[in-house]
Formats: sequence, structure tokens, C-alpha cells
Amino acid sequence: MFENFTVPKELIPSDPRFGVGPSLIAMEHFKTLAETGSKLMGTSHRKSAVKNLVKEVQNGFRQYFNLPEDYQVVLGNGGATFLWDMMALGMVEKNSAHFVCGEFSDKWFRAHKKVPWIKAQEYKVDFGKGINPESKSDADMICTTLNETSTGVQISKLCEVNDKTILAVDATSGAGQIACDVSKTDMFYFSPQKVFAGEGGLFFAFMSPKAIERTEKIAADKSRYIPVVMEWKLAIDNSKENQTYNTPGITGLYLVNEQLKAMNKLGFAKVEKEAKRKADMIYSWAEKKDYLSPFIEQNEFRSQAVATINLDEKFSADDLIKKLRDLKVVYDIDSYRKLGKNQFRISLFHNVTYENLEKLTKIISLAIES
Repeated sequence: MFENFTVPKELIPSDPRFGVGPSLIAMEHFKTLAETGSKLMGTSHRKSAVKNLVKEVQNGFRQYFNLPEDYQVVLGNGGATFLWDMMALGMVEKNSAHFVCGEFSDKWFRAHKKVPWIKAQEYKVDFGKGINPESKSDADMICTTLNETSTGVQISKLCEVNDKTILAVDATSGAGQIACDVSKTDMFYFSPQKVFAGEGGLFFAFMSPKAIERTEKIAADKSRYIPVVMEWKLAIDNSKENQTYNTPGITGLYLVNEQLKAMNKLGFAKVEKEAKRKADMIYSWAEKKDYLSPFIEQNEFRSQAVATINLDEKFSADDLIKKLRDLKVVYDIDSYRKLGKNQFRISLFHNVTYENLEKLTKIISLAIES
């Protein structure tokens, strides 16, 4: 369908990466990593060079999110998927309530459902719809997803929970540019390969005293089996010492730190404002074209991090996506594979510039209209 399409030189983005995971990593961060020479790479994570890096990352997150002093910044190996099992085994007492609006929030629910002693409750809407968390009297953990990467849905508010309930937020693709009062959560966690332009394989969790107390209570129950690598005490105690329990990928830590330093210079408010500006532009473009429409119809649930845009069935999104990749001008705007939708899924992460997103919209429009 688009065999003969070419992109005018003036529309070629300065960077072709528009995918929602992993994120566009600033190339200058690799250059500064190389400049560290033998001081960092190949160093034990128990030595000061790496411990100082971890401490700088932890302090950077404290500053950026304005974390309460009594919250712990806990990190470790394994991404958010690893944490779903780790939370199920070491943080849920009996019942978890899951608010599901896409593939990843559904995977979190299914991870808890597999644990024999947990009653996992699912509150689900059709993919493409939004759902805010609600307090449930019989649940000791409320599980909600700040930004559903598969569909481009973000929540619009948190719920209040009682002293016996943990409010857990999967913030993987929204942390950093979608407003969320972390002080109202007990477990705010994410993998850093999205807004924070790191690599996969790490998790970061901001834990309240209540969440930590819960892990201690469950750990004291010796009848419950928890694999050593998933013991919360080990993760928390090592994080207090600016370490991880087992050896981390230093490259990923370094990249996150460089991204954090750049974002802290701007501050959360400016980053969020720019994210909203990009989202407004993308959704406005989709609404103006008769062959496009935002997948998320409810304005309050449209993401400022991941935009999903439907394309009229007369045109093949897959064919255009392949053509643009072959031309090496636009990479990875495919829809989430399991949704089976004829649509584009576009990253609005911090490193994807407004100017390049604007060029992307013009490229797609030119391809369709010509």
C-alpha cells in the first residue's frame, strides 16, 4: 500500500525512536559513560564507586518526586514483572484487589491469582477504557496501574485506604511525567526503561513505613515460603547501604542517573507540562483527521506518556510502520501485539521531542493522504 512512499527531507526526525519500551536513550549519556574509563565499569557493586552511584540515583529520585523523609528508595534486579511475584509472596496477607484496564495490569492480577493462599479480586474494564482504584474493605492490598503501557490509559485519581491496606501503584511507563502524589501511596514502583531512559532489568520502589512493616510481618511467618532472591528484608537492607542484593547492571544505573540529573534541572512541574503539551498536540491531530481517532475516548484517562491512535481500516498501520522502519525514519510505533488493533502506539516520553512528534504526525498524514 505504501511501497512508493518517500519522506521529504525536511520531515525526517532528528531521532527515529518513538517506541514505548525501551525508551529513547540520549546518546550523549553513552559518551559520558565511556569517559568514566576504568573508574566504574567492571567494579564490584560492593565498592564505593558503584555505591556512590546508587546513592546518587536514590537521592535524585528523592529530589525529583519530593519523597517523604520516612519513605525508602528500594532497588533491585528484575523489573516490574519480577515485583508482581515479589509483592504477592511478601507483601499481600490474604486479599489483593486489582483494577485492570490493559495487558500489564491484567498480568499483575494473574501473578497474584496463581498464589494459592491469596484471593485476588479483579475489577476490569474493556481495554481502551479507564478505571480508577477504589478502596475495598476485604482487600489488604489495592493494586492500580498509573499508566497502562499496552493501551495508553492513565488513572485520573487515587483512592484513600485505611491503616491496614497497602495502596500499590505500578508506575512503570508513567513515573516521572504523570502527576501522582507518592505520599498517598505505600508502594510506588517502576522499571526505569521508560521516562527515565534506562535499561530493563532493574526495579525501583518507593516504600512507605506501612509497606515496610507489612513485609516484616509476613517475613516473620515462617510457614510461608519466599525465595531468597525475593526477600524484602534483603532488598530493603541492601538499599539502605546503597547496594543491591545481587549484582546489578551498572550501565543501566548510570543511564538512569544521567537522565535524572537532566530532569531534576527542569523539575517535575516543567517535565509534566511538556508531556501535556505533546499529548494535546497528538490527540488534537488525531481528532482533526477523519481517518484517525484516539483509542481512548474518555479525555480524563488519555495518557501523557503513551498515545494510542486508531487508523481507519481502509489503511494498514502495519504496512506504513514497516515502510517507515525500512526508510529508517520512524521506529517502533506498532500497537501492542495482543490487542490486534489497526493503530499506532506512540511514545511521549521526555526524550521524545515535541518537534519530532510534530514531524511524525505530518509523515503519517502525508502517507495516508497521498
